[in-house]
Amino acid sequence: MTTTTKPATPSATTGRRRVGPGALALRQGRLEITQFLRSRESVVFTMGFPIIMILIFASIFDGTIGGGVKFTQYFITGMIATGLMTVSFQNLGIWIPIERDRGVLKRYRGTPMPKWVWFAGKVIMVVVIGVAETALLLAVAVALFDLDLPATAGKWFTFGWVAVLGVTACTLCGIAISSLARTARSGSAVVTPVSLVLQFISGVFFVFTDLPTWMQQVAAFFPLKWMCQGLRAVFLPESFGAQEPGGSFELGRVALVLALWCLIGLALCLTTFRWTTKRDG
Repeated sequence: MTTTTKPATPSATTGRRRVGPGALALRQGRLEITQFLRSRESVVFTMGFPIIMILIFASIFDGTIGGGVKFTQYFITGMIATGLMTVSFQNLGIWIPIERDRGVLKRYRGTPMPKWVWFAGKVIMVVVIGVAETALLLAVAVALFDLDLPATAGKWFTFGWVAVLGVTACTLCGIAISSLARTARSGSAVVTPVSLVLQFISGVFFVFTDLPTWMQQVAAFFPLKWMCQGLRAVFLPESFGAQEPGGSFELGRVALVLALWCLIGLALCLTTFRWTTKRDG
C-alpha cells in the first residue's frame, strides 16, 4: 500500500512575504516625505524661506564684499546652511512634539516595527528634502544671479562632507530638542528662537567678520557657524580664507567640530528622547 503526501500549502502567515529592514525604512521614509509635502506651511517655510531670502538680499545687495567676491556668492553659503538646518533641526524640533502630543509616537512604540525604523524614516525625509531644497536654491541663484558653482571635484567633495556632517548634527540635535517641548504648541516657541539667534550670529545674513567679536565667539560653539565656514571654502576663492577669523577656512576644525556635535546630539537623543508626553507617563 502506497501513501501519497500532499504538497504543503503555505498558510496565510508563511505565504506572506517578509519585508526586510531596509524596505521598512524606505517605506517609513516615503511616508514621512508624503506627510511633509501635505503640510503646506512646512513646504512653504522650509523650501521657500532660503529662496525668498536670497531673492531679497541678492536684489538689494548687488555689489561685492571685497576681493572681487559678489555678495550673492557669499550669501549663498549661509542660505544653504540655514536651509539644511531648517529642514533638520527646526522641522524635527517642531513636528516631533506634535506627533508625541497626538499619541502618534506612543502608537508607533506599541507596534512590532523596530523603533529605529521610525528614526530612519525621519532621516530619509531630511536627506531627500534637504537635497531638493539645496538643488532648487542653487538653480535659482545660478539662473538669476550668476552664481559661480564649484569648479573642481575637490570642492564638491568638501561640499558633500560639510553637508553630511552638518545635517547629521542638526538632525540629532533636532530630535533631542524636541523633548523640551511640553506640548504640541510649544515646539515652535522652543525651537524657532534658537534657530533665529543662530542664524544672526553665524554669518547667515551678514559677513561673519563684520559681527562683534563676542558674537563670533558665541557662534563658534554651535554647528551652524562651522557649516557656513565650510561652505565658504567651497563657493569662495582660496584667497578669501585669509579674511576668516582663523586666517584660513580651517576645514580640519570644521570637520572636528561638526563631528563632535554629531556625538553630542546622539548622546542627547539617547538620554532625553521620549515617546510619550509627561502626562502619559
